[in-house]
Amino acid sequence: MGATTIGALVGAAIDKMSGDDDSSVDGAIKGAIVANVLKVVVPMAITYAVGWAVLRGAAELKEQLFETEDAA
Repeated sequence: MGATTIGALVGAAIDKMSGDDDSSVDGAIKGAIVANVLKVVVPMAITYAVGWAVLRGAAELKEQLFETEDAA
């Protein structure tokens, strides 16, 4: 099952549990939209976090390699 289908099923189930209306179609649509947004946002967030960690590590390595002591 695709993420969109699972998102639609979860959205419909949540909407059905709330008991506001008889139809769970609007919950399914909202769930599908959220699933598609998450398919884009989560990989971008992970890529950003890994890139940040690599740059942070490179800066620490640079400090350790080129560490100079002041002759004070």
